[in-house]
Amino acid sequence: MKTVDCDYFVVGSGMAGLMSALHLSAYGRVTLVTKGRLADCNTNFAQGGICCVMDPADSFDRHARDTMIAGAWLGRTEVVHEICENAPAGIQDLIDCGVKFARRPDGSWDLTCEGGHSARRILHAGDITGEKCEAAMIRRVRRSGADIREQTIVVDLIMTRRLGLKGENRCVGAYVLDKPTGEIYAIRSANTILATGGCGKVYLYTCNPDSATGDGVALAWRAGAKIENMEFVQFHPTCLFHPQAKRFLISEAVRGEGAVLVNKHGREFMKKYDPRGSLAPRDIVARSIDSEMKRTGDDCVFLDIRKKGRVYLMKRFPNIYQKCMEFGIDMASDLIPVVPAAHYSCGGIQATTDGRTSIPGLSAVGECASTGLHGANRLASNSLMEALVCARLTAARLGPHPERTRLPRIPAWKIGNAVPPDEAVLVSHMWDEIRRLMWDYVGIVRTNKRLARAAHRLRTLRREIRNYYFRYLVTPDTLELRNLAVCAELIVRSAQKRRESRGLHYTLDYPRQAKRIRQTVIEGFHGLQIPNSSHR
Repeated sequence: MKTVDCDYFVVGSGMAGLMSALHLSAYGRVTLVTKGRLADCNTNFAQGGICCVMDPADSFDRHARDTMIAGAWLGRTEVVHEICENAPAGIQDLIDCGVKFARRPDGSWDLTCEGGHSARRILHAGDITGEKCEAAMIRRVRRSGADIREQTIVVDLIMTRRLGLKGENRCVGAYVLDKPTGEIYAIRSANTILATGGCGKVYLYTCNPDSATGDGVALAWRAGAKIENMEFVQFHPTCLFHPQAKRFLISEAVRGEGAVLVNKHGREFMKKYDPRGSLAPRDIVARSIDSEMKRTGDDCVFLDIRKKGRVYLMKRFPNIYQKCMEFGIDMASDLIPVVPAAHYSCGGIQATTDGRTSIPGLSAVGECASTGLHGANRLASNSLMEALVCARLTAARLGPHPERTRLPRIPAWKIGNAVPPDEAVLVSHMWDEIRRLMWDYVGIVRTNKRLARAAHRLRTLRREIRNYYFRYLVTPDTLELRNLAVCAELIVRSAQKRRESRGLHYTLDYPRQAKRIRQTVIEGFHGLQIPNSSHR
């Protein structure tokens, strides 16, 4: 079996992965794998922008307070301050990559506002900020000398204990699957960095790309890492509602620039749910839209930004304007139909701001990590900021002082009695069932009964998936289904543990917020990483 050695092994090609690879390439050999193309990630679809205090009238303390309020005070205060204060250095990293953020005619930054913010502090590059950042980072990483492996999906992390070695249980790399050839080989490294993004595809309706199947969280959980706060799944309030529009967001910046949410009669409704109206934090807006739709029986609500005029809208939101026009919606004269959709996971692998997890040799950065920044709800545009800052801090920890350990020989992957799959329809059927079950029972509003039903069915589905995984040769679809099922179960188990309504977790059985603030931590399952189909 082929074994690839490197000093730093990065999994994922969004902002967290690319910036980690870019920083670490100055210290040693970097291997970066991504299961699709480099640009197939959530970062590439980010529209609004990146938070950073740039206005002298603003302050880090004010940004930190907004973050804590949005997160229902579940965020870790010291983490929130650290990340907010390090944001300018992260922004400079992007500028050094060639990203040109919008400026006003006088040369000052064209800062915008979004829900939950008390000041304008969102840097943007039009309404395709993520796409421009991703393209700039890809250019730099390609020139950095990193070993980039696209179309490569991680099967499982390799742990020393599962190799029969004594001492602490360390991560020493991973088995990976080359999608075009079907070859499984090992990447061996003392420093593995998971930057795999979120798990939005666990829900039937999501604005995430198809790659968002929670791979990093599932890999870490099977390896024994601590997972926390998975119940906090953010639903973006305003996904374009159109039968031909797949996962297209109407950016929060549209509301930041004056759009209001209205019903089909053009009447504003958000003020009756929150005094901040359409600029309330995302959890409140999504829940209010869900309530309004259930109350009226309507399929969607609408955004109204017609007062801004065609010239302004075409200049400020050129991509969104053009996309809406493709579906026959003119933002300057029409109401924009929108619905909530699963968007961002605030929980994940328990990690510090410099990427440390509960497993030696394993780091986590970006959406797959839970640092304590977001608490019970992510403040708009804080996610890319976190990815930038934590990638920089993780590289600062690992670069000069990498994890040191004698790397063991990695046994060859054995297929045992596994045969080529001949019932792919089972995979697609189980995938669809999980996503619909999560949408119906573990969505914006929850109950104990719904969660219990979901938990019961997921246990059965995971047994069926496990049997399928043993019986047939590994495929990318099987791996993603396996990971998706793990994340679904972790979300349900975490939701059952939180007996209160806080932030993104709203339950009719416990509508009040508890006085005691606590995290919901689930100990990782020390998974079966033995490279044999009869044991994996």
